[in-house]
Amino acid sequence: MNLPNLNDARTRTKSPTIIKRDEYQVPATIKEIGKNKYYCIYTYGCQMNVHDSENISAIMEDMSYTKCDDMDQADVIILNTCAIRENAHNKVMGMLGRVKHLRETKNDIITIFCGCMAQEETIAKELKDKYSWVDIVMGTHNIHKLPEYLEKAINTKKQDIEVFSIEGEVYEGIPVKRDSKYKAWVNIMYGCDKFCTYCIVPYTRGKQRSRKPEDIINEVKELVQEGYQEVTLLGQNVNAYGKDLNIDYTMANLLEDVAKTNISRVRFVTSHPWDFTLDMIEIIAKYDNIMPYIHLPLQSGSSKILKKMGRRYTKEEYKKLFYQIKEMIPNCSITTDIIVGFPGETEEDFHDTIDLVNELKYDLAYTFIYSPREGTPASVMEDNTSLEEKKQRLATLNELINKYALFNNQKYLHKTVPVLIEGPSDKDNKLMGYTDTMKLVNIKADEKYLGKIVNVKITDVKTWSMDGEVIND
Repeated sequence: MNLPNLNDARTRTKSPTIIKRDEYQVPATIKEIGKNKYYCIYTYGCQMNVHDSENISAIMEDMSYTKCDDMDQADVIILNTCAIRENAHNKVMGMLGRVKHLRETKNDIITIFCGCMAQEETIAKELKDKYSWVDIVMGTHNIHKLPEYLEKAINTKKQDIEVFSIEGEVYEGIPVKRDSKYKAWVNIMYGCDKFCTYCIVPYTRGKQRSRKPEDIINEVKELVQEGYQEVTLLGQNVNAYGKDLNIDYTMANLLEDVAKTNISRVRFVTSHPWDFTLDMIEIIAKYDNIMPYIHLPLQSGSSKILKKMGRRYTKEEYKKLFYQIKEMIPNCSITTDIIVGFPGETEEDFHDTIDLVNELKYDLAYTFIYSPREGTPASVMEDNTSLEEKKQRLATLNELINKYALFNNQKYLHKTVPVLIEGPSDKDNKLMGYTDTMKLVNIKADEKYLGKIVNVKITDVKTWSMDGEVIND
């Protein structure tokens, strides 16, 4: 049993990134342990977690399990968790309650608790003390060890906690079962060394560590051969890619090399403004298959609050970068993240954020009330703003965000744009897909267009989506 330790998770050394290959294996004794059995997986949080779940699904199916969507049918229930906000935490704990209730009538279910919440010292202790019926607790560093842990849990019927508070390594060769046949997530790096004062990610994901360029490029080339249309390059801070490799190779170099594979579409998330270079902007502008869409987290429009957040840029520096992107990348859409109610945020600070949103007019923003994460510096900062006031600020901000989302969408009305059609829409008898600028479009179209990039004329626009029709060749 290995429990996480917050102090150990803070550790950063200058040790080089270790790349490990051939570490993943499924022992012959459990190759068919899941035959005629089912697993279901519930994923919370960011795209990294979604991609981790694709790895977990492949590992489960390497042991002959079959995926299902109904926990009542499942023999193994997996919760892949997120620690970044209290809301995600509450959802996971509520789901644990549902699983416990199910186990009262189906006590042979195996329950696996993994992801970022498992890396939190207090959560792991709570699972040990109050949720001893959870069979496996594992963190973000050892997904490849799942077969070993599952075999042990089945044989011993005892809780096993295997969470390591380490800087982390890079494991190649972990299988993946992708959720889409047309779009793929591709990890380019793991971890984060920024240590923003509100963020738990550097503690739960470990140090910043990059995959080797050739491993990434080879993965993208394989995806091209398999018919994939789009890749999204993933990392907690993709712009810092390569800094730990000591080979004079940057995110700009990687973007160019990925573009040269001739994959139809290249995207990347998430960017930190501090590491967003002019070279990156030039490469994005140079290649038509690097999409003109940037997610550029702001977090606050107040330089005073940005400093307290440990964001390492001022409002003025952020604006300079924003306008550089807009000037150099034609038709680029920019979305952002904004936190309201950070400790010490005054009414004046909040209005700085409002003023900046009015100036920059984002295509979309993901907005949140500050949520303290135990162990982070911000969690012990003095906070004199009431929750009621924070909710009011969020409502004011969201009203503005919605206004500009609709304003930007209206520019597309009656225009023809390229859309990758991905699957059925929530709207009746329609398909859905995204433009190059990451706008959601619902289209009344034949299923023969699935997985293809087609020209779509926009016939109606709303705040969060658009309607369109395929323009015949």
